[in-house]
Amino acid sequence: MSAHASPQTSRPSRPAIPILLAVLAILLTALSTPAAASTAAKPTVVLVHGAFADASSWNKVAARLQGAGYPVIAPANPLRDLAGDSAYLSSIVSTIDGPVVLVGHSYGGAVISNAATGHPNVKALVFIAAFAPEEAESALDLTGKFPGSQLPTSLITRQYPLPGGGTGTDAYIDPAAFRAAFAADLPARDTALMAATQRPAALAALGSPSGPPAWKTIPSWYLVAGADQAIPPAAQRFMAGRADAHTSEVRDASHVIMISRPDATTAVITAAARATR
Repeated sequence: MSAHASPQTSRPSRPAIPILLAVLAILLTALSTPAAASTAAKPTVVLVHGAFADASSWNKVAARLQGAGYPVIAPANPLRDLAGDSAYLSSIVSTIDGPVVLVGHSYGGAVISNAATGHPNVKALVFIAAFAPEEAESALDLTGKFPGSQLPTSLITRQYPLPGGGTGTDAYIDPAAFRAAFAADLPARDTALMAATQRPAALAALGSPSGPPAWKTIPSWYLVAGADQAIPPAAQRFMAGRADAHTSEVRDASHVIMISRPDATTAVITAAARATR
């Protein structure tokens, strides 16, 4: 009888189901932790333009913020009077769920400081070469507080009809002076277009006294434009210090620092946004 080796049988390998389930459970737990949730939930950034500009002045900054995952709104600032402009912005904030970072450039700084009042979801104010008035101060008051602004000698005015009768006065920057006074670090071909399409501001808006400022109760950030010929840098440093704001400066930047230095501007806004978490 010949000897034959008896075949050895082996059980088919089975996936390590318990291990896979354990790994899946760990991943699901990590995704549901508060840290992961807070990373996904970013505050809405509201960008408010100032006088002689419009919402498109924020385009470079808005694109960067959106690329970083922030919801962005850049409304049209009416530029008619401070109380009315602030009420309009306040109405926009009222429609936003979750935390908000309000960002203002130039006259827009006065608007955000007034509009934030009564909105507990406004977690930070960011002033970009902007007015941060004390109660009863106006943009015109602060412009004249320190020497160096070219605006007083660069403005031209036009009358416009008021809805209830009578006339108001709009201020424009003379196109011949626009680049030097407003945007000296941008190419002349760009500033010629900006001058042609500028949004005028009513003198009533620039001369309106501020209400109680929100920067007294809301954490603030300030970016100083060190070569600004519209709001003197000394005035900006004064306002930033008075507001106890987190302050940074770009020494050679003009008044439209958000256009000429969008990376530096975005960095300040995102620093404020991260501090809201």
